[in-house]
Amino acid sequence: MPKGQPNKRYTPEFKIKVIETMHNEGLSYKEAARQFDVSYDTVVAKWERIYLEEGKEGFYIERRGRKSTGRPAKLKKEVEEDLISEVQRLRAENAYLKKLNALVAERVRQEKKHK
Repeated sequence: MPKGQPNKRYTPEFKIKVIETMHNEGLSYKEAARQFDVSYDTVVAKWERIYLEEGKEGFYIERRGRKSTGRPAKLKKEVEEDLISEVQRLRAENAYLKKLNALVAERVRQEKKHK
């Protein structure tokens, strides 16, 4: 494509015609691209992959741009409750271990002081 020109857009019907003609006549990607005036043979290869994987309906799906990540899926209620209770348990355990560590450190300090 020359610089500054927009990419060609092909209709789903045209893509189906190219792939079916390629299969029926045994054309290579380059031959099909040349016969139908498609910019690159790799485009025809991509169309064939879509045709073989998804069928004709695959050409009617919009594929341009980034895919939407959307909202994250909501967890089931019992899974969410389990996770919340586990977080609470771990926080309590963490607080206990911090207090225990502080008590042990205090006892070691007291013992060093008495020696």
